[in-house]
Amino acid sequence: MKRRGFLTGAAALAATPATARPLMPLYNTPRRLLSPPFVDGGGRELTLEDFRGRVVLLNIWATWCPPCREEMPTLDRLQAQLGGDDFHVLPLSIDRAGLDPVRRFYGEIGIRHLDMYLAEELRAMLAFGAVGLPTTILINRKGQEIARLVGPAEWDSPQAVAQFQSVISHGRN
Repeated sequence: MKRRGFLTGAAALAATPATARPLMPLYNTPRRLLSPPFVDGGGRELTLEDFRGRVVLLNIWATWCPPCREEMPTLDRLQAQLGGDDFHVLPLSIDRAGLDPVRRFYGEIGIRHLDMYLAEELRAMLAFGAVGLPTTILINRKGQEIARLVGPAEWDSPQAVAQFQSVISHGRN
């Protein structure tokens, strides 16, 4: 990219109010997504196929990741607000010690609305193409990736909720 084009694009982005930009810019074309097996809090083996028909916000995280720990209450509140037959927050832990640290962490900070899920770290990171934690992937009703964000976010902000409601009701499915 030429320097002038880059600077023009950067200036345009800087001129756009942050509130006008979506938290997770949607792709022009949905992307195919692999799904390694994972288990839920009861030990039942699942894949993303089990969530087909819902919009899913997949959050890959670990209890030892400080930014992951910080954003978890916002994911809990988002699930409380939007979770149901049409939308599900799927917090996929990659903790090597299993679900026990996840259970302790949920109890310590008062997580009440999120289910527990666990995947093998390397398998999940490779399958989902995650390069850092947390990695959050927005998945449409067909099981396709439509947006991604690496790093923490305020998932229950009015801006984020509005974006998810738009996707749930009529977008990118």
